[in-house]
Amino acid sequence: MKKLLRNGLLVLAVGVFAVSCADYNVTDDFTAEPDPTFVEPYKDLAPVKTYIDRSKYPNMSLGATLKVTDFNKQELAHAAAVTNFDNLAFGTTLMSGAIVSAKGVMNFLDMKDLLDHVEEIGGEVFGSPIVANTNQADSWLNLLTAPIEVPVDYVEGKSVNFNTLTTFDGTIEKGKASIVNYDDQNVLKIDASSNVRIIEGFEVDPLATYTTTFWAKADKKATFSVFFSGNEVEGPTSGKYTVDAGGNWKKFVIESKAAEGETEGYLRIENTRATAVYIQKVEVGYTPDNHRPQTAAEVKDTINHALNAWCDGLMKINEGRIKSFDLIDEALDTKAELENGLFDLKHSTDKIFWQDVFGSENYAPVVSKAASAAYVKHGGKAEDLKFFIGESGLENTKKMESLIYWINIWDANGAKIDGINAKLNLTFSEDDAKQEANRASLEQLLEKLASTGKMIRLSNFDIKYQDATGANVGADGIKKEQRQKLADYYGYVIKSYLTKIPQNQQAGICKGNLADTSDPVGLWAVDSKSKDWVRTATYKAFCDALSGK
Repeated sequence: MKKLLRNGLLVLAVGVFAVSCADYNVTDDFTAEPDPTFVEPYKDLAPVKTYIDRSKYPNMSLGATLKVTDFNKQELAHAAAVTNFDNLAFGTTLMSGAIVSAKGVMNFLDMKDLLDHVEEIGGEVFGSPIVANTNQADSWLNLLTAPIEVPVDYVEGKSVNFNTLTTFDGTIEKGKASIVNYDDQNVLKIDASSNVRIIEGFEVDPLATYTTTFWAKADKKATFSVFFSGNEVEGPTSGKYTVDAGGNWKKFVIESKAAEGETEGYLRIENTRATAVYIQKVEVGYTPDNHRPQTAAEVKDTINHALNAWCDGLMKINEGRIKSFDLIDEALDTKAELENGLFDLKHSTDKIFWQDVFGSENYAPVVSKAASAAYVKHGGKAEDLKFFIGESGLENTKKMESLIYWINIWDANGAKIDGINAKLNLTFSEDDAKQEANRASLEQLLEKLASTGKMIRLSNFDIKYQDATGANVGADGIKKEQRQKLADYYGYVIKSYLTKIPQNQQAGICKGNLADTSDPVGLWAVDSKSKDWVRTATYKAFCDALSGK
């Protein structure tokens, strides 16, 4: 693998990038020859990261976002990333939701392969968010915080002995039912094609399982259905219950819960056959729900255990190799305000959110403490570790101010927060007024980020292209001059970052997509026939901006 990788990188280093996936995975006799599909005028450019002036910008780095599976294939995306970028980010694919099973089993095989390979080639990884509101091991957290089983006793409820009655005053929903003398005793007779509640008038616990027992007999074979408080109870024969002709009194034991929303307790028999059914007596009782919710203290202890188990497993595989992580991702709720008018954190009523358990003000402190301890425990140096708070939409002034508010609270409560990972959502517009507004919004964002004094990382660095009408221009329809305008704006953003963010706060820029998607966001376009990657004007714009041109 070393030789294969080295050959692949050699091809890239001499500027011949447009190799196919098949050509990249070749044998050891592969030589770096110019590829005839490579398009002028960008073939002589070196890898992008080599254009950074490291003496002037010692903290600056260039990152690329990939999927773990794409990286581990070691094909084109892998080659482009390791050759042209300082570090790699893997989005949500290294988060607990992709690694921890419903029973808490942690599968780090892909992550181990990835880190071993990155270590082998001398690369770096920016860590996926340690915790967030999405892409979490929700099934596992739900299992851990599920109600606890407790011992319960059977509760005897209502009973009716028709032997002691002379008239029936229960509910007849259809047909006819009456007290008659049968088999030398008084019993309830349910005529053919009749629906009758043989016991009723008690409240039901919606969580309890009820046991109803009754004794029945018939002169001819009879088949009937049974319903308990709105729920049909599945019988042993085609969903029905049967009394054989001429037999003894037959005991039936029916177990069921009430239908959702039903509060009235009853057992109804629907006699569907052309013969009468006789009921001797009926009894109902219930087994209370044998679970109780965990207390707030128990949930907190349980979730704290889960957090520490996740951090321990993550950092054990990491072995100090990933030194920078998003600590928390997308915590702000733009639909919920605090009393001071700023945005609250996200909260949930149907899922486990870490901040709901630990408390909003202690969210980051608790997580950073657990992750830091696990990092040092498994070979990392405390002074190397960097934590960022990831958030999108920070061009919204209120959202930016809200993030600063929460970071200040977390800092005061002892959290380790080294930087902000600002997720960009950028557009270039052919409409001059809109584009001027785009530039102004970017400048304002960078100034506010710089004012925090934290390290600043820009991620999701993709720029969409809109024409003068506001319509998106796709990768398959963009013209050469439009691509150049887009490239120029990429360069503008990079130079603005290097200018507005002090060098000691520069944590770098991370590209969202390496190659074009349906949008022309790539440093490389994808040839429609050969599927080769071909450098675009954006590639040159990166090189020029990073070199100070």
